[in-house]
Amino acid sequence: MSDYWTPAHHAVEHEDAETLARLLADGTDPDEVFSNMTLLTHAVDAEGDGSLQSGQPLTVHSTAVLLAFGADPELADPDGRTPMDMAKHYSHDLAVKLLRAHISGRAAGNR
Repeated sequence: MSDYWTPAHHAVEHEDAETLARLLADGTDPDEVFSNMTLLTHAVDAEGDGSLQSGQPLTVHSTAVLLAFGADPELADPDGRTPMDMAKHYSHDLAVKLLRAHISGRAAGNR
């Protein structure tokens, strides 16, 4: 499976925020698209799906790292899903709040 994903998408899939941060710091595009998902949409999906499969609480580490490195919180993936769509699908309240904060912050910065 590790050969299937790009390094950043692999880190997102495995909720490895530390590796993800290193890759982004080294120049990986935070809005990278692979397999019909942006990194941010993939992160919210992996966090939501991981929680469903494991029964563990939802995490927001990968989402937070991507937003900190400038991922576009409103960028839709090639299938038209936004990170917010994915967060709402999983009832991922932490991701919804984080995304809203970044979206409103961007809007305030554009005034």
